Amino acid sequence: MGVYWAIGVRSFRRFSTYRIATASGAFTNTVFGFILCGIYLTLWHERPGLGGYDVSDALTFVWLQQGLLMPIGIFGATTTVELGERVRSGEIAVDLYRPTHLMLWWLSVDLGRAMFQLIVRGGAPLLVGAFVFDLKFPSGALTWLAIALGLVLGILVSFGLRYLVALSGFWITDSRGTEHLALVLSLFFSGTVLPLVVFPGWIGDFARATPWAATLQVPIDIWLGRNPGGVGAALLFQLGWIVVLLLIGQLATSFATLKVVIQGG
Repeated sequence: MGVYWAIGVRSFRRFSTYRIATASGAFTNTVFGFILCGIYLTLWHERPGLGGYDVSDALTFVWLQQGLLMPIGIFGATTTVELGERVRSGEIAVDLYRPTHLMLWWLSVDLGRAMFQLIVRGGAPLLVGAFVFDLKFPSGALTWLAIALGLVLGILVSFGLRYLVALSGFWITDSRGTEHLALVLSLFFSGTVLPLVVFPGWIGDFARATPWAATLQVPIDIWLGRNPGGVGAALLFQLGWIVVLLLIGQLATSFATLKVVIQGG
């Protein structure tokens, strides 16, 4: 495990060098946070208690969402972009020659990236929002522990999805079409466009059962204390999707490696 820890640390250091990009991204998220707050205030003024959220819940959702977009990788991240490109270019052969497991290598890279962005970029929009609006903050050590666990599990679910998208390039030659489709699904089903609690009927039930819901909506609901089945059920939901996605990822890795060998790679 030492090698994977070293990979994660190096990935953390790598992303820490992009200071201007990180500051610019945090500023952008903050601006969008104010824009969304204006929209949400109007929406909740017309429909008080929409989705079981009060105004404070809705505003807190906005700032948590903006802080977590990059750490969780809603718009894609290293795994999707770099790994997908390496599959397209054939550089993936170098990765397969390494005496490490392909999925664990990229998982370590992604965790290093996510931890840096969570620590440095994740909290900035939330702090700005807290100065302007009356946001909700949890109390109690156990709640904070559950939030931290929910965030890590959300990142792992996101990695599982993005890893499969990147590996699709082994079969369709170019994974960029899959990446665009995955982005649309992620934006809609994660809670980026609107909290999933406002989706009506069977659409809401379906959206909240998808793995994308486990990436953003579930961790935020843990923060707000709005999980219908309780925190334990929310964490088990995330854990279940992690197991499914990583098992599929392992199978896909095995088949992809076999395909490379068949092609003479």
